[in-house]
Amino acid sequence: MARINNPYPRPSKPLYKGQSHILLGVSLGLEKPATVAVVDMISGKVFTYRSIKQLLGNNYRLLNRQRQQKKALSHKRKVAQSQAAPNQYGDSELGEYIDRLLAKEIVAIAQKYSAGSIVLPKLEGMREQINSEIQAKAEEKCPESIEAQKKYAKQYRRSVNQWSYGRLIENINSQAAQAGIVIEETKQSVKGSPQDKAKEIASAAYKYRNKS
Repeated sequence: MARINNPYPRPSKPLYKGQSHILLGVSLGLEKPATVAVVDMISGKVFTYRSIKQLLGNNYRLLNRQRQQKKALSHKRKVAQSQAAPNQYGDSELGEYIDRLLAKEIVAIAQKYSAGSIVLPKLEGMREQINSEIQAKAEEKCPESIEAQKKYAKQYRRSVNQWSYGRLIENINSQAAQAGIVIEETKQSVKGSPQDKAKEIASAAYKYRNKS
């Protein structure tokens, strides 16, 4: 009875407290699904950039495996459609697993640098983003011929499968909420490298926040 009336104090996990002027921006792309930049908006200093390869680390090989599986599923669908056969081939669970790995690492980086928020691109702008990335790639490979650019763009679109950005964003939102980190959203620029876009999206969110 004495123990019931005077229970032992239970350890409590302290609430996460990030610094509002430090933002972690995430850029999304076709060839590189996610790239991160952690920026101090007061000094303008970028603490770190992380590529998709750095985010996944030893699990980076899973990305190529997932893309190969997605191509195989896409091929099965086309064959089934040509034969008027059932074609309900869903994506494998590997993509979902990779998304969870990415989300976990992104949240861990935010915590390491005491980021006040994670800034994600708005999904409605991703179609324009992907088309711009493909066009830039085509212009780089075939600078003297528009027809060659169109042909290359078509082939490149087939060779690189688009990532499920909505699923990735959902995973980041979920893990950030568990860690107590705020999520902000803004439109991603269509120009620049993945690192530049990640930095710019963080800057855009900070400017919008101050205006508001």
